[in-house]
Amino acid sequence: MTAANTQAAGPHLSSPVNLRFKADWGQANLTRISGWLAQEVGDRSPRESQFSIHAGRGGIDAVDALRDGSVDIALVTPAAAGRLLLEGAGPTDNPAAPWLRSLGKIAHRDRLVVAVDAALPVHCVADLAAVAADLVIGTSADDGVNAIGLAAHHGLKLAGADPAQLRRDGAAFVYEERPFPLIHAFATGSINVLIQEAVMMPAWQRITERRPVRYLEWGDDVLDGFAALGWPSAVVEAGYLPSLDKDLLTLDFADFLLLCCEDLDDEVAYLTTWCMVETRLALEGQYKHMPPDRTPVGYPLDPAEMQKTPVPLHAGAARAYLDLADSGPLTDGLMWT
Repeated sequence: MTAANTQAAGPHLSSPVNLRFKADWGQANLTRISGWLAQEVGDRSPRESQFSIHAGRGGIDAVDALRDGSVDIALVTPAAAGRLLLEGAGPTDNPAAPWLRSLGKIAHRDRLVVAVDAALPVHCVADLAAVAADLVIGTSADDGVNAIGLAAHHGLKLAGADPAQLRRDGAAFVYEERPFPLIHAFATGSINVLIQEAVMMPAWQRITERRPVRYLEWGDDVLDGFAALGWPSAVVEAGYLPSLDKDLLTLDFADFLLLCCEDLDDEVAYLTTWCMVETRLALEGQYKHMPPDRTPVGYPLDPAEMQKTPVPLHAGAARAYLDLADSGPLTDGLMWT
């Protein structure tokens, strides 16, 4: 994609740029966010500028791509993983990345939930260890990239249901990169334990159509262990998921974090953040056909919240948020508004 060189409102880059984004597989929210920003920054860049979106997985591969210099801005979810990526802490094998900086985050209300066939005699995650031979567990692989798999496997270990021991005791694991095949597998009965996210999506509303379902608490040992890594817990309210009759305290899986290196050009960091704040209605407009509590991108986007990230802000981004503290979003000339 090349820059449009239009007379768009706001600051413009003084020199051409080749700006590369690392997103998701192609059909999900990180690609849409990257496309939005590529267009808005492109409208404010010299005509010789170029923009590209690199397919990715939305996990630790984002930091790897920044480390090797193949991209300039990389998106990762959940934002709670940011401290692990920055410090190389906890269950990740990645080295610390003290050079990592953030441009902000885009709201995405999500949780990592454990659902089981209610016929299983279990009431918390720790109970899974006692019935391992009866379990077919669907989640994502802990492969050094997938954040779902990382959190699920680390959570099981902290709960005393170590995945390696579960396998030795007869449990089977079914892995998929993305949530939806496994949510369907649970709904249709081919797995009886589901550890997944994307709880706002319609697929989760169908998991009780063939059998009763129970939701499991992770337990204090797990939530405290994650809290020590800077990863908070969060609540799924009663009634939000089918047959959920009381609030469920679980692991937070919210928000899309935009990362870069500390040496990203200050003018580029400033303009990208400016576009995130000032043209946010163009992104919100693509999701407003969904109820606010059922959308994968939250709205209205709040700049005061966008700048609260577990990774330090790039200096150019921090300056943009400060400059725009009293500014409202653009309302004219935007797509999807």
